[in-house]
Parts: sequence; structure tokens; C-alpha cells
Amino acid sequence: MKKTIFAVVAAVSALGAVSAQAADGVPYAGVGVVASEHRFDIDQPGSGIAVGDKKSTEWGGKVFAGYQFTPMWAIEGGYTNFGKGDVDYRLSGVNGTLESKSESFYLAGKATYPVAEKVNVFGKLGVAHNRNDVTGSMLGLSSKDEYSKNSVYAALGTEYAINEKVSLSLEYEHYGKSGNDLGRRKGGVSLGARYSF
Repeated sequence: MKKTIFAVVAAVSALGAVSAQAADGVPYAGVGVVASEHRFDIDQPGSGIAVGDKKSTEWGGKVFAGYQFTPMWAIEGGYTNFGKGDVDYRLSGVNGTLESKSESFYLAGKATYPVAEKVNVFGKLGVAHNRNDVTGSMLGLSSKDEYSKNSVYAALGTEYAINEKVSLSLEYEHYGKSGNDLGRRKGGVSLGARYSF
């Protein structure tokens, strides 16, 4: 909780430092694809559960929008869908399946630094609201549990400007936990395209 509060304070402080220059800012929006690791660690010692392939890389997508106050400072919000992961397991001779669907909303301050004529590096810090729906089925019966959690959001990445309006980005994003340990891990790698208005 303290880390989440610190991230929010840091993001707000960064935005406050540049609010006086907002009149010269530029709004932007973009889309991206996200790769994240999904794991199902349910075969603990003594559990009697046999699990199939419990680790996989799943693909999802994201949309985001922001406001570039200055060449260095921006605020950004987005929605990420991590896709779904599933695993087959066997308990006391009976087969079952677990499925996880995860998504996150985030709001963050963004700092950008140029390293070449068309290349920037950037970092983001803020807060994420994570959701994870886990469905289990066995013997024709199913049950669903919904989990949610607020966590620190942070990202590091690089951008390449194709022209004044369009740029591409590659980044690692840390969303934090989603309320349980079934399904996606804490972070993901995303490839995005951004358009500045």
C-alpha cells in the first residue's frame, strides 16, 4: 500500500511541475501488443495435483492515451488485456481445467529523454488497477472467482520517431499482482504505435 501511495504522489508531483506549460502540450493516443508470462503453480507438495504445461507466454493488446506537456513530461493512461491462459490438471484420477483472464487499467506520469535524433528513452511511474478472473471446471461443473488489486505501475522503454506524428515504442511494463498467483505474472513486454495530434 505504501508503494502504491508513493507512486501516485510521484506521478502527481511530476505533473504539477509542468502544469504551467500545459498550453503548449500535445495529446496523443496509441495501440500495442503485449506478451506476458502466465503460470499456474498449483502442484504444491502434498496437494495430490498433477499439472500439465503450467507455464506459457500469452499475447494480448493495449490501448493508451496521454498528454505531452513538454518534450520531457507527460501523463498517460491505458487499458491492457493480457489474453487468457489455461492449464489442465488431474486430481484423484479426475481431470480438470483452470483458465485465467487478466486485464489492467493504469495511470502514470511519464518522463522522456532523447538519446539520438529520433530515439528517446522513457520511464513511467503510477498506479494500476488489476483484475483476474479464474474459472475452474471438473466433472462438467465450473466455478468462477474474480480478483482485483491496486498496485504500483512502472515501465521502462524506448521510442523511435518515424515522423513528427507517428512513433513506435518497445517497453517492459510492471503492473504488479492481480490478487492471486494464478495466471499472468507481474509484468509484460509491449510493442506499441503512437500518434500525436
